[in-house]
Amino acid sequence: MFNIAAFLSYIFLTAYTPGPNNIMAMSNASNDGFKKSFKFCLGVLAGFFVIVLASAIFSATLYDFIPTIEPFMRLIGAAYILWLAWTILRDKPKCSNAKKVRLEPNCFFTGMVMQFVNVKVILYGVTTFSTLVLPYFSGFWQISLFILILTVVGFSGTCCWAMFGSIFSRIFVEHKRGLNIVMALLLAYCATSILM
Repeated sequence: MFNIAAFLSYIFLTAYTPGPNNIMAMSNASNDGFKKSFKFCLGVLAGFFVIVLASAIFSATLYDFIPTIEPFMRLIGAAYILWLAWTILRDKPKCSNAKKVRLEPNCFFTGMVMQFVNVKVILYGVTTFSTLVLPYFSGFWQISLFILILTVVGFSGTCCWAMFGSIFSRIFVEHKRGLNIVMALLLAYCATSILM
């Protein structure tokens, strides 16, 4: 049975926690203002859509041609989510991809191209489809709706970090440990629900 609470917890936590997109969006907005940084955010949207679409196709293809892989994909997805929870709890996020991109930082092209080297987005798409969506849904329109939902949620996270970057920074600094514990527990809940 589809667990909407686990699905929403996972996609919102992944979209709104620090990562290359969110950190660059926050940095761009703090340097150039939200209006100018919005080009970067639109690039993230375009690249994010392509990656999520490719993740859905990849996961669905594996399910169609190798149906016995589903339990292994669930296990790998749950393990990855638990690893994310552990990383957040230990407070050592891996956001180095934003530093490796050597392009003009505040443009559409940078935002789009960055998605193809952004491991967080790739794993977000593959994990979501292989463990939370495809075991329960298989129709074209259903999968298309999930692609749209993941893209919009990811884009909203990037825009929020761009718009309210300084506010989020202060909140994270003031309540860092408590927020990390809550996020880690929610991710652990997602992983557990995948395995059940």
